[in-house]
Amino acid sequence: MNWLKSLVAGKRSPRAAVRRIPRSEHPISRSQFTQGTLRTLYGLKDAGYEAYVVGGGVRDLLAGEAPKDFDIATNAHPDQIRAVFRSCRLVGRRFMIAHVRWGQEVVEVTTFRGAITDEHERDDTGRILADNEYGTLETDAFRRDFTINALYYDISDYSIVDHVGGLEDMQRRIVRLIGDPETRYREDPVRMLRAIRIANKLRFTIDKKTAAPIPSLAGLLREIPPARLFDEVIKLLQSREAVANLEGLHTHGLLKHLLPMTDAALADERDAAFIRQALTNTAERIAGEQSTSPAFLYAALLWPGVAREYRRLTEREGQHANVAIVQASEKVLAQALHHVMIPKRFSLPMREIWTLQPRFDARQGGRAKRLLAHPRFRAAYDFLLLRASVGEVPQGLADWWTRAQTADQLPPVPSADDEEVSTDAPRKKRRRRRGGRGRRAGAPAGAPPDGE
Repeated sequence: MNWLKSLVAGKRSPRAAVRRIPRSEHPISRSQFTQGTLRTLYGLKDAGYEAYVVGGGVRDLLAGEAPKDFDIATNAHPDQIRAVFRSCRLVGRRFMIAHVRWGQEVVEVTTFRGAITDEHERDDTGRILADNEYGTLETDAFRRDFTINALYYDISDYSIVDHVGGLEDMQRRIVRLIGDPETRYREDPVRMLRAIRIANKLRFTIDKKTAAPIPSLAGLLREIPPARLFDEVIKLLQSREAVANLEGLHTHGLLKHLLPMTDAALADERDAAFIRQALTNTAERIAGEQSTSPAFLYAALLWPGVAREYRRLTEREGQHANVAIVQASEKVLAQALHHVMIPKRFSLPMREIWTLQPRFDARQGGRAKRLLAHPRFRAAYDFLLLRASVGEVPQGLADWWTRAQTADQLPPVPSADDEEVSTDAPRKKRRRRRGGRGRRAGAPAGAPPDGE
């Protein structure tokens, strides 16, 4: 961002003073926008309205990152936007948003928001409940969350408009809230999560005043609908910066209000290693443009709690492994749902991944063949590899199942002395059936790599 350093140096104007950076002095080109974004911008402009690209799209382009999408702000009201675009759909209750569809691409368009006043309806925590008040470009800029998210690209002359000192903060590489941090967090507690995600994505630091209130206000996340928190956790932990985001959530006291069992697991060295390895594998898959699954991610995040309950049921209460793993899975998932909603399309595969783990101990005959044919075998096998990578189960167990997938017949089962077993892994027990036949009571619990 050398262009930005030279632009900002020596021009420290008051933060409230508007700055307009001409096209010749910034690096953003229209060619970097999607076709849907351009068609929406010019559709609004040709209809006589103002139209700007704003938010993360402008921020990421200035930082040299590839934006995920582009949002548009305009002075056109929702009904006027719908009159311009036949493919427009209006959504939202607290604030009306227009979705303009161009084939598979959906462009989000918002009307300039008005200034915050005492007349805005709020709940007891300070969160704004109704917000359909429209304003100008300036009032909209001061309504944005962070200064670096309040930079506007003007399609009329290709300039960048800065009302809040966002360019200076880009140069300083900091994430800073607009306005009083505590007030802004109370308006929308999810901003605490966004601060961590944006800082790690851009390798910025969070401004001290912006970071200071987070630990004391972290409990406000409990007021956010669990479905919204599910989406935010996915953005944070199913990303290239997953490990850094996890550490940030833990350090600022946020993780215990999202996934309390995961937060508690970080106190255990092996559990922490397992979770970090799972997130590292996820990041590597994303970097390699491979698919990732929220079901596998959440299965790994919650596994230490499942494993702990599983061990209690099998070792202390003597329950059968298959029964114990089902009960442990149900208990942990029920507790997690008090904080974050996990849709059934993800929770069902999670439970299958967990409940298949004890079955990996059966390495002979029909049981092993049935497990190999199970539709969720691959995800459960990847999970087994993850567990083995941190020493929770013998590496020899994982190696046997790796060979079993390509061998013409099941490989021989090595003796316990031949397998590499972690020193702190719980000892396996055998139960006797009537008639003298032995059977394994279940596998030791644990967790590992990111697969599908």
